[in-house]
Amino acid sequence: MTKKRTNYTPQFKAKVALAAIRQEKTLSQLAAQFKVHPVAIAKWKARLLEQAADVFVDGRTQKKNDNPSTEELYQEIGRLKVELDWTKKKSHELD
Repeated sequence: MTKKRTNYTPQFKAKVALAAIRQEKTLSQLAAQFKVHPVAIAKWKARLLEQAADVFVDGRTQKKNDNPSTEELYQEIGRLKVELDWTKKKSHELD
């Protein structure tokens, strides 16, 4: 019988990672306390340290996302399809 994979909430992961950063207990002690594998705790801690600077990014100076939305892409596809149909029609009229 296989064991179901446990999904942890982001809040729980943050709590465990912060406890690991404080270094008041070892990873083994934290693993026993929170019933999580020590490797998972180490990964969560590393990820928190990598992305900690993103918390302090000022939203006012942050660049806007240059990726167009799905709706804009569909509109562009529609315009291009109309242009292509018109061009095909005109090319047949010239023949």
